[in-house]
Amino acid sequence: MKPTGIKANLSVPDIDQAREFYGDYLGLSVEEMNLGWVARFRSPDGQAVVQLVTRDATAPHDSAVSVHVGDDIEEAYEEAQRRGYEIVHPLTTEPWGITRFLVRAPDGNVININSHKDGQQNDPRTSDG
Repeated sequence: MKPTGIKANLSVPDIDQAREFYGDYLGLSVEEMNLGWVARFRSPDGQAVVQLVTRDATAPHDSAVSVHVGDDIEEAYEEAQRRGYEIVHPLTTEPWGITRFLVRAPDGNVININSHKDGQQNDPRTSDG
């Protein structure tokens, strides 16, 4: 697998309440997208990015990070299965436009492995959720 990007997914109870701290205080003032349950904020220069997640919309577990793999999503899924890793959300094309699966790392963290339609991992209209 060749990751093309990784974003931290921080669990928050309310995205609107978290906006003041992460947006105003930390300076991640550009809201790239907000689906209500997941929002992505970045610094104006694009150097720092974080996603805030209240509760995953379709998966039974929230993920710690999102890993973009481009066109290698099927191969990444097959490799995770071959290695015997626990798949906590199967390979799915989600209604908001990404194909993803969630896998539990041996340390217990849940990782969101995803691929955006047409490779648009940085398109503000798409979500890593």
